[in-house]
Amino acid sequence: MKKENNNQSNFSQAIGKQTVKFHNPPAIISRAAIVGQMEGEGPLSSFFDQIENDPTFGMNSWEEGESEMVRRAIQTAITKSGLSKDNIRYILGGDLLGQLIGTTFGVKNFNIPLFGLYGACSTCGESLSLGAMLVAAGYAENVIAVTSSHYGSAEKQFRFPLEYGNQRPLSATWTVTGSGAFIVSSTCDKNIMNSYPKITAVTTGKIVDFGVVDNMNMGAIMAPAAADVIYQCLEDLSMKPDQFDKIITGDLGKVGSEILIKLLRDNNIEIADRHMDCGVEIFDCEKQDTHSGGSGCGCCAATLAGYILHNLDNGTWKKILFVPTGALLSTVSYNEGQTIPGIAHALIIEHK
Repeated sequence: MKKENNNQSNFSQAIGKQTVKFHNPPAIISRAAIVGQMEGEGPLSSFFDQIENDPTFGMNSWEEGESEMVRRAIQTAITKSGLSKDNIRYILGGDLLGQLIGTTFGVKNFNIPLFGLYGACSTCGESLSLGAMLVAAGYAENVIAVTSSHYGSAEKQFRFPLEYGNQRPLSATWTVTGSGAFIVSSTCDKNIMNSYPKITAVTTGKIVDFGVVDNMNMGAIMAPAAADVIYQCLEDLSMKPDQFDKIITGDLGKVGSEILIKLLRDNNIEIADRHMDCGVEIFDCEKQDTHSGGSGCGCCAATLAGYILHNLDNGTWKKILFVPTGALLSTVSYNEGQTIPGIAHALIIEHK
């Protein structure tokens, strides 16, 4: 008798071209957001777990400080969950620094197996997506997704040393000093898991390159990738924007957000009435003089861990489309005259 090749009801499903929809959606059972002084002076300050006024976080350099920030975020998320680190199967994490040194030195003493990831500022979406897949497939009961960025270390690596005091154009964004950590867990115990937000589907983004070469205009680089993955997510799942309370991008800033809305309108998709950008929300752009807004891996990670999941917990929102965005910028390729491609990943997060 010929065996049918179909998805069994207890397995997650690959939908359309780029989407996975989970039959038993993994839950985010704990999270933590650790940020620096400037982020603590912004409008979302009350939603962060820790605000550190020392830019080196008590260490000897910005890079060591970023690792300390990662360590604190992971430890805080574990402590809040009531689990021990022995209950965590994997860490999935990354940052903006070469060879992921922010993550490497931040996680090494936890003695937990690590998947090191690089998706630039989309790394929060990449780590949460892969973590959810691991949990939903039964390869782990609990995993940690973590990412970080630091204004000082990022500017030092990608642009100019802070001592140079260069002028920033209005299209520029301000790299967030922040780290977000999330514990993603199996939903086998329904009585417990119904009280947590769940990742119900993920759409993995493609590299999109519109030929932008301006490393001071991250929004223009990332907006096409965000538009592409949002379009594909809606197409794969046969959904409309009004089925979400919010469609939240990572760090397009003011400039990139305007481009995103126009690109989707060109494809007859209207999101302006429900779009929100973490880079716009995390700073008061006028008072704090951050120009187009915030950026960096820590931007959407800290905003999700604090502000966004808080609004899902209290019922303000029930379903969101979360779209971290990244500019795949390398000093090597940039100095050799290459363009700067973008990428974005989409996650549907619900709390009923």
